[in-house]
Amino acid sequence: MNASSPPFLEVERISKRFPGVKALSEVSLQVGAGESIAVIGENGAGKSTLMKILAGIQSPDSGTIRVEGKSVDIRGVNSAQELGIALIHQELNLCDNLSVADNIYLGREPKRLGWIDQAEANALSRKYLEQVGLKIDPRKLLAELSIGQQQLVEIAKALSCNAKLLIMDEPTSSLSAREVERLFEVIQSLRASGVSIVYISHRLSEVHRVCDRVVALRDGHNSGELARDEICHENMVRLMVGRDLDQFYAHQPVPPGEVVLKVTKVRTHAHPGHEISFQLQAGEIVGLAGLVGAGRTELLETLFGIHPPKGGAIEVSGKPAAIRSPRDAIAHEIFLVPEDRKQQGLVLPMDVGQNTTLPGLHRLSFLSWVDPRKEQHLAEEMVKRMRVKTPSTRQIIQYLSGGNQQKVVIAKWLAMHPKILLLDEPTRGIDVGAKHEIYELMEELARKGVAIVFVSSEMEEILGMADRVLVMHEGAMSGELSRDQLSEEAVMHLATGQQLTTV
Repeated sequence: MNASSPPFLEVERISKRFPGVKALSEVSLQVGAGESIAVIGENGAGKSTLMKILAGIQSPDSGTIRVEGKSVDIRGVNSAQELGIALIHQELNLCDNLSVADNIYLGREPKRLGWIDQAEANALSRKYLEQVGLKIDPRKLLAELSIGQQQLVEIAKALSCNAKLLIMDEPTSSLSAREVERLFEVIQSLRASGVSIVYISHRLSEVHRVCDRVVALRDGHNSGELARDEICHENMVRLMVGRDLDQFYAHQPVPPGEVVLKVTKVRTHAHPGHEISFQLQAGEIVGLAGLVGAGRTELLETLFGIHPPKGGAIEVSGKPAAIRSPRDAIAHEIFLVPEDRKQQGLVLPMDVGQNTTLPGLHRLSFLSWVDPRKEQHLAEEMVKRMRVKTPSTRQIIQYLSGGNQQKVVIAKWLAMHPKILLLDEPTRGIDVGAKHEIYELMEELARKGVAIVFVSSEMEEILGMADRVLVMHEGAMSGELSRDQLSEEAVMHLATGQQLTTV
């Protein structure tokens, strides 16, 4: 940031209160022209509220915002865009039934003699697409693009509004490794052209790669700032949670018990040409690794009966198990925490208590009538056990943070006393403190004899939490690594289809 000129953006003592909650309390930050800063914090720290204020979605109760040295009053999204501020949402704000050009200029279509000038829209769109390195025909239907390409279209759309500051909210959460690298290249290019970046991500390794400074929030307050040479995982965690996590992955393997799951030559619906075999013992935590599209999620869905196996055999505790539906899996005490908690793990209009007790209502009922006292007692017990941050069990679950929603998804199955727990990306999109709590829960369950299989795209998580790792490649099981064999190189070797004997 050039000391001789004012920062592009200055936020001074911004506060915001909602009924019963003070989301922001005198928060301040600065962003220079062409500077990239990260705003980090646990879920509920105030990051989203601050970004929505800057993007014109919400208004502050007090405080000052200055753009290029001048005090401004951001009264809406259009007002923010006129000032050069654009927010790239985690859930992309695009229409997949329209062309790329139509998405970029939706509501701002160039006109000629009162009619939309499609040729001009295409030509202008091509200019901004090239700026983000996306060499595609702007007439192409958005639905035909990958998620990574759609993300770049969203950035091109912001640039077409003359954006000088881009706020990126969890921009890599749905991207492949190659798409992430491409996005980082675009960010560097934008910074070189003078565009400022505010980067929000729970993936702390990314922050070090793309950001000049880090601003941390905790409980709605500024909790500290890190210069470029101070940015490291330990320092960021300390600012976010207010304590050291010396043993973030405090995994202590327990002696495995009996074989509780035996999978023999199972073929999944997605990759019916490959046979998968493995065993799982009580008290084990087994990581399932592989690149995007390797078939990890499909394997878990097969074990849970969402998609019945195309062949092979499954045994639970030494007995054959015909798992043709989730009901069958639940009967064998096999439970799945899905990757997409909002679409597949929760009923968003229902409250915390209802989501927690829903799968086990039959255990709380007599003559088909649910006992409300038992239901309330179970909900409160699980909320306390999982340390879910909620005003009450009557809170509508869609208003909880991502980390607390994930705890409820896990809580509903813990109330059913699982024998085998399948976790698909259990810490995706949640903050570092909530991650640590889930790791501790996995440890606790393993000590009690629960067998766990977890899918993760975070290599640190695989290496830190697994007793052993099964690696998949293009629908097949490419190898297995014991804990003393584990390394990033060994996992990636198998994930790319090479043989373990050459590691």
